[in-house]
Amino acid sequence: MSTVQEIERAIVGLSPEELDDLYAWMDEHTPQQIDVQLKSDLESGAMDNSIRRALAEHAAGETREI
Repeated sequence: MSTVQEIERAIVGLSPEELDDLYAWMDEHTPQQIDVQLKSDLESGAMDNSIRRALAEHAAGETREI
């Protein structure tokens, strides 16, 4: 039996709470492409103008709660 098959068998036996813990761990340890791109954009300053504009619009009362 391969390691992947062993993992699959173990996952099938997890409780709902354990599955939640596994999903959280997977999310933390396997960043999605959108997360990688967003982090890169933030670090490079590519979003600075958009952030400033959004903050100014909010300060001017031009936003609403969602």
